Amino acid sequence: MGVKTTVEIADPLFEEARKEAQRAGSTLRDLIETGLRKVLDERRRARSQPFRLRDGSVSGEGPEPGVRVDDGRALAAYARMGMPGHPETIEAVHAMLDEDEP
Repeated sequence: MGVKTTVEIADPLFEEARKEAQRAGSTLRDLIETGLRKVLDERRRARSQPFRLRDGSVSGEGPEPGVRVDDGRALAAYARMGMPGHPETIEAVHAMLDEDEP
């Protein structure tokens, strides 16, 4: 035996659920219980699995020769390469950075 309760369901959703239960030769109660079990199981599984960051690595042999990966200013300049008012090439970025050094 279960708990008897009252739940308010939007009319269009209720009608669709009632028709689906009828098509399946089931009861509305069975359909609702099945749906609740499915949602609760999905949420339980989602909580029990640790978050895993997807692998975002790309193929290749690493940065182009001459790229300064240990220089934050260079990395920022590489990100803006080709934008209006910024150098077009790695060599031009290096020249700009070398001019700025004391």
